[in-house]
Amino acid sequence: MISSAEMVQRSLASVWHPCTQMQHHEQTPLIPLARGAGPWLYDQDGWRYLDAISSWWVNLFGHANPRINAAVIKQLETLEHAMLAGFTHAPVIELSERLSALTGHALGHAFYASDGASAIEIALKMSFHYWQNQGQKEKQEYICLRGSYHGETVGALGVTDVALFREAYGALIRPAHLVASPDARQAGAGEDAQAVALRAAAEVENVLHRRAGQIAAIIVEPLVQCASGMQMHHPLYLQKLRALCDAHQVHLIADEIAVGCGRTGTFFACEQAHIWPDFLCLSKGISGGYLPLSVVLSTEAVYQAFYDADIRRGFLHSHSYTGNPLACRAALATLDIFAQDDVLARNQAQAQRIMEGLQSIAALPQVRHLRQCGMIFAFDVDASFQHGPSFARRIFAAAAKNELLLRPIGNTVYLMPPYVLNPAETAHLLQATEDSLRAVLREADGAYDAARAQQSAAEAAA
Repeated sequence: MISSAEMVQRSLASVWHPCTQMQHHEQTPLIPLARGAGPWLYDQDGWRYLDAISSWWVNLFGHANPRINAAVIKQLETLEHAMLAGFTHAPVIELSERLSALTGHALGHAFYASDGASAIEIALKMSFHYWQNQGQKEKQEYICLRGSYHGETVGALGVTDVALFREAYGALIRPAHLVASPDARQAGAGEDAQAVALRAAAEVENVLHRRAGQIAAIIVEPLVQCASGMQMHHPLYLQKLRALCDAHQVHLIADEIAVGCGRTGTFFACEQAHIWPDFLCLSKGISGGYLPLSVVLSTEAVYQAFYDADIRRGFLHSHSYTGNPLACRAALATLDIFAQDDVLARNQAQAQRIMEGLQSIAALPQVRHLRQCGMIFAFDVDASFQHGPSFARRIFAAAAKNELLLRPIGNTVYLMPPYVLNPAETAHLLQATEDSLRAVLREADGAYDAARAQQSAAEAAA
């Protein structure tokens, strides 16, 4: 086995890490992982880290889950991969049927890809092509929410409103119409989350009154805009969008890549609004964090618009690993765990325990807007004290010292833990989060006091 130092050195020399300024690892070293077990990750030196963010929101039932392991191993013995053009196989059929059943067969056709951004590309292209096939060739535009994030491929960036991801590639992007986020934190005096949702929906209605003839679809992350800081909104907003889309002949795309698979409390976030979109995108947790897999579920009406003898009216999109049997089998094992362990009911009780445990953090004067949606928890930290490394990098490092993996979004600390924490692990999650935050705040207070003393000394000398 190579040493930790050698692993880090070789990685820095050969691996370009995602969403990372590589120079930062001169101050914040990479953590060289050796294995995972349940909610824990273990590094080369034996230190462990509770995976409080489910390894970028994908690992629902812990690392090296015995049931998912067994399903993938069994599938390996029969068929590891075959092209899905001209062929089919049991895992992809079973998964498609079970996902459709979970929607009450409202969404009966599944198109597969490998990752979330690819699923978004598929939904955008499918909506555009649908309108072309329907003879409404002018419907080529999209609407997205301010602060929205839907992926980092060029098409997905067109409906993403996060400057950090868009600025470098602006010349390549076809921008969408931006509308207000229904983020409940925007509530003014006398307003609640429903009032914010109605205000935001009214802005969508204004755009549709002007541009419905040119709009193909509106895309939204139902209930939680994750990458923009866990912005949560009322289900009423989704109900209003569904009605507006129906009235103006516009598709509704639900990006459930992060918020699906039970993360918001129901298997699909849209269930809480009692609506179904025209396209529903899933990825991340659908394979339990095992293998790259994404899927776009669509309606019978969408499917029929492409069903024709003319190949040009077919949906022209593919990639080599579409419907990979191993990934589909991991997804089926993940769905089995949901069904056999009554996961959604268990998560309700767990979410209540975690929210109760976060109240001591919410009482800190620097903390704002403690909020929760299902198994997503978030709070904002007043980090106006910042000097040097960002708050996010500081608390990541502090959490690692407390055997915890956190990766804040700006000044928003969030928890999206696996669904398998036992009471002791839950207690560790809560205590380590608080200890890490307090350590960063103490460090900031010390830096602030030192800066004030230095300024006072300089003024006195002058």
